[in-house]
Amino acid sequence: MARKGQRETVKAARRPEVRLPELGLWEGGGLEPDGDYDGLEFTDLDLAGQEGVGARFMDCALRRCALDGAGLAKARLLDSVLEGVRGVGTDLSGASLRDVEVVEARLGGVQLHGAVLERVVFRGGKIDYLNLREARLKDVVFEGCVLVEADFGRAVLERVEFRGCTLRGADFTGARMTDVDLRGVAELDIARGVEALSGAVISPAQLFDLAPALAAQLGLRVVA
Repeated sequence: MARKGQRETVKAARRPEVRLPELGLWEGGGLEPDGDYDGLEFTDLDLAGQEGVGARFMDCALRRCALDGAGLAKARLLDSVLEGVRGVGTDLSGASLRDVEVVEARLGGVQLHGAVLERVVFRGGKIDYLNLREARLKDVVFEGCVLVEADFGRAVLERVEFRGCTLRGADFTGARMTDVDLRGVAELDIARGVEALSGAVISPAQLFDLAPALAAQLGLRVVA
């Protein structure tokens, strides 16, 4: 509780500053496990089902690529941009994303459980069934995107912002939050884990919307 005369504040997320160098066009075949990709542009490619487990992408751009079923577990994406990527079932479990911009993605069932995200922005687009269970998010911004049934179960969130987003059927069960700003969520629907919102900031209007879930969590009966 803030003292009288003080305002309750929430620390803002630090955004990535991605400045890509002049990129070379990727002309190789498929992705390779533990592959090393530096300063490359992947444009309009079908990478569906390819295996790049443990691969490293640094100063790269993936634009309008299909990622259906791509195996990128434990991959490292550093100082890179993913723009207009699409696909279902992309596996990024245990991956590391640092200083990354994800722009206008159309993804479903993305596996990011156990991943580490630091200074990452998701801007625009729609992601269904995003799996971030047990992931660590630090300085992450969701901006103007639609997240349907995103799973943050047992994730650790620090300085995470939701701005102009739609958040439907979210699961925060067991999540730990520090400086998580939900005030900018246009549509806030939490299916499970409302009790984990300690450490988050919401608006007065959102508190009213969440009142039934909070009452149910406390075992309160509201009788007219």
